[in-house]
Amino acid sequence: MFTSIDKIASWAKDKGFIYPSSEIYGKLAGVYDYGYYGTLLKENIKNAWVKDMVQARKDIVLIDSAIFMHPTTWKASGHVDNFDDPQIDCKHCKARHRADILLEDYGINADKLPIDEINKIIADLKEKGTTIKCPICGSTELTPAKKFSLMVKSNLGAPTDVLSEDNVVYLRAETCQGIYLNYKNVLNSTRVAPPFGIAQVGKAFRNEIIARQFVFRTREFEQMEMQYFCHPDLVKEKYEEFKEYRMNWYKKYGIPSESLRYYKHLKLAHYASEAYDIEYKFNSLGDFKEIEGLHARGNWDLSQHTKFSGAKLDYLDPKTNERYTPNVVETSCGLNRVLLAFIDNAHKTENLEDGSTRDVLKIDTRLAPIKVAVFPLLKNKPDLVNKATQVYDILKEDFMTEFDDNGNIGKRYRRQDEIGTPFCVTVDFETLENEELKNTVTVRNRDTMKQERISIDALDKYLKDNLK
Repeated sequence: MFTSIDKIASWAKDKGFIYPSSEIYGKLAGVYDYGYYGTLLKENIKNAWVKDMVQARKDIVLIDSAIFMHPTTWKASGHVDNFDDPQIDCKHCKARHRADILLEDYGINADKLPIDEINKIIADLKEKGTTIKCPICGSTELTPAKKFSLMVKSNLGAPTDVLSEDNVVYLRAETCQGIYLNYKNVLNSTRVAPPFGIAQVGKAFRNEIIARQFVFRTREFEQMEMQYFCHPDLVKEKYEEFKEYRMNWYKKYGIPSESLRYYKHLKLAHYASEAYDIEYKFNSLGDFKEIEGLHARGNWDLSQHTKFSGAKLDYLDPKTNERYTPNVVETSCGLNRVLLAFIDNAHKTENLEDGSTRDVLKIDTRLAPIKVAVFPLLKNKPDLVNKATQVYDILKEDFMTEFDDNGNIGKRYRRQDEIGTPFCVTVDFETLENEELKNTVTVRNRDTMKQERISIDALDKYLKDNLK
């Protein structure tokens, strides 16, 4: 397993999962690019989420809203005025820090505390003889905490030299606002009615003071969110339902129960009646960290957008003739952070019987980037290569398949183990020449390393059965 976030970042780059963005220009902090295997893994996680949240349910539909939205959206949602983090600057080295993260090093949880409370905590520490220091240079010359807006500004249809608060647009800070703005459209165009949910997967952007811990906290990321609209009387029931439903999803895809827990928020946003996080214990970070949030948001979002837009976002129940503004139960997770949790959980270093070790990504087969790899035993034997190519051509129609003829078989197995490929298929001389074993191949299992002979004709079914 990974013992530090630096090791997982190095592995992710070396194996083609995640690269630092713009690396040839010195990198862009807090932004990452996904390589071949990382992109496949991300898509598999996304598809698994959509399958359970939309395909498996009758009451949730899917949308894809735009990244750019009318700027009043963010005024109505409260982001323009209140979406910020507490910033502290070092007067000596000019480094910028998040105050709540600085205070973690002193055993204080200041997450989501107001600026005034944070500054009071710092002053109280100083009175007791503890002065907060800059972790970069060690200086105690720090500014008081102040608000730092997380909104990323841009412009549409206006030159940048006249950019002002009157014509600014924002890259969305969360995907859920696009759901609220389309609530009425979905209601009118899709055969749904409260209680129902709208799900979405998409990019969001936050101008983090300091992005750290690899892809755990980044400035550009993807969210998987679902907003469930229901009568106020149903909120408690639906909240408990989704709280359990989402926890079970992580277990279903291979994260053990002992590595998961709920964290209850005691300090709630003014519109919320309940808030829990699902936390995963990261080996690479050494502690439980949030991977998903579940919130009972009341009717605040729809009410705010009604207030600012004038559009009626209530619902008239045709059965009871009751008119009400639906309450919202939200589930929200960062796809990048969830991907990191799955890698962190699945990576193992195993001691083998011959005294050697192997690194293996024992990730759920449904999430594995490559499902099967095909090898000719030797690459300088045309008959073996041709037969292996035929097998590859058969399998690639149904499975994400990789062809590898470089190096000895042992090294090829190890390469596939490291990226989590569940099965390796080897075409050898027996495939071509042995009367008993002709047109059979060796199939090697990633987790057990056991091998068995399977007929090429039965290979497709064998893989489908074992990749469920």
